Formats: sequence, C-alpha cells, structure tokens
Amino acid sequence: MKKMKNTLSTIGLVALTALSTSLAWLPSEHFEVSDGYAIDFKSKDPSGSFKTMDGSVEFDEANIDATQFNLKIDVKSISTGNGMMNKKSQIEEWFDAAKYPFAKFKSTKVTKKGAELSIVGDLTIKGITKQYTIPATYTATGNKVSFKGTFNVNRLEFKVGHKSDVVPELMKVSFQIPVTKK
Repeated sequence: MKKMKNTLSTIGLVALTALSTSLAWLPSEHFEVSDGYAIDFKSKDPSGSFKTMDGSVEFDEANIDATQFNLKIDVKSISTGNGMMNKKSQIEEWFDAAKYPFAKFKSTKVTKKGAELSIVGDLTIKGITKQYTIPATYTATGNKVSFKGTFNVNRLEFKVGHKSDVVPELMKVSFQIPVTKK
C-alpha cells in the first residue's frame, strides 16, 4: 500500500510539473500595430520620423517570456522636414529603398525587470542584420497595449551612408507603438 501511495505521489508530481510547464507555453494574445505609432530618430542633423509601420506583437502580461515582436518600417516613409533629404535617403548609398524597402525588427527574447522590458532581437536594415537589446516600458488597458522606449542605432553598422563630419554615426531612435488585440 505504501509503495502504491509513493507511486501515485510520483505520478501526481510528474503530472503537476508537466501541467505547469505546458501552461507556461500557452500561446500569448495576438496584437497588431494600430494608429498613433511614432518612430522618430534624432541626431545633430538629420532628425525626423518614419510615417509608415506595421507588424504584430504576441503578448501576455502574465507570461512575458512568450512575448514576440515582428515589426517593419517602410523606409520610403521617412520624413526629415526636407524634401530633398527625404529623396536622397532613398538612393543606394543610404537606404537603397528600391532594393530594401523595409527596416525590420524581430524579437528573439523578451524579459521583464521591474516595470521595464528588455527586448532582444534582430534589427535588419539594408539587408544587414544585427542583434539589438531595446529597453521599453508598456501600459496595458483593455484590448490595447502601448510600448515605448529609446535606443541608439549606429547607421554605419548597416551601411547607411558613409562616415561623415556632417551626419553623425549614432542615431537616437524613440518609439511609441500602440497595438490592439485581434
């Protein structure tokens, strides 16, 4: 009888472990980028924003580890406040928009510490992919979540332009990305 109790206890423990492990892998909720997003870049010169972006986020506040970002920005939607500069940014030397119309970000790992997320992922610009860790905060209300943060991108790592005394290498990128549950 004691052997049977131990066996049942072991089976129960294995079943509980399996259940808790499988619950951690439940799919998160699917969200899509909604209106009101902002992708801004700032340097001594140029500064501006990208006006067209889309993508999705798999998000579950109770299971941040399962969060995934899959975003893309239309590089032709750049707006610097200078029409000639916008047009020049599309040529082969800069974004090469004809060949690489989108900058993309796909997360590989998301963790949470306190109120801040650490989003690790692959940033692809002009066909070159580099791993970035992007800090962000989020607010969730109802079926909407908004992610906000700032990070630096070295444009030369992506062969955007050339070394110059006029255009700095580091661009400060600020984002606010609202998403809505679908």
